Amino acid sequence: MSAGPPPGHEHDRPRVAIFPPLLFAICLGFGVAAHRLCPDRFEGAWTRWLGGIVALAAIALGVWGERTMSAAGTAVRPDKPSTTVVTGGPFAFSRNPLYLAIIGVFVGLGLALASPAFLVVVVPLVAVLRYGVISREERYLEAKFGSVYRDYRDRVRRWV
Repeated sequence: MSAGPPPGHEHDRPRVAIFPPLLFAICLGFGVAAHRLCPDRFEGAWTRWLGGIVALAAIALGVWGERTMSAAGTAVRPDKPSTTVVTGGPFAFSRNPLYLAIIGVFVGLGLALASPAFLVVVVPLVAVLRYGVISREERYLEAKFGSVYRDYRDRVRRWV
């Protein structure tokens, strides 16, 4: 392992730019505002069904990821120290299944609302997650776990 901050030290955390659930809530507010301001809608009931399926699948992914992290004994919240690199469960397929879940719920809601305007807000959501959260977490994990994290990063894609 590489020399990072000692466990329990105040700097033993990724120091993300924004707490991801707060980012989701902010984007949700902007998405609802965009939905109300832009009357255009997708036609047909298929978007509502697809949106529901996508949102439910994303919620299931998020629950699976959270349970996998908890079972591994590491913090789910990015403002707490990580104690291990989780490689099982959904982390075997994506380094960021919880963030995929956030994006999936957002896209599912936009489809369920049949709202192109709502879906446009997914762009800043993904950008802030990628550059303000994930990149900071990746630097933290590499500094803390060294080759263990680098090997995992080389084996598993960031998204899917």
